[in-house]
Amino acid sequence: MANTPQAKKRIRRNNKRAEINGARMSRIRTQVKKVEAACTAGDKAAAEAALKTAQPELARGVAKGVLHKNTAARKMSRLSKRVAAL
Repeated sequence: MANTPQAKKRIRRNNKRAEINGARMSRIRTQVKKVEAACTAGDKAAAEAALKTAQPELARGVAKGVLHKNTAARKMSRLSKRVAAL
């Protein structure tokens, strides 16, 4: 158990950040799923629109430190390739 005030504050801060980061990852996953769903349905216009909203969300995840930059780049690349193939 945390004894020092610094350790107690760190626990509070970690919990707050975990909640924020979890929400951010959830938002990213949702956007990626929308692109994949549109690709599966074969709707190119919807897939392109979803990709346009997913890319900034992935980039924001990298900037905020919840995603590694190569992971985001790989996801963007694969999604772009799927949309282009429609």
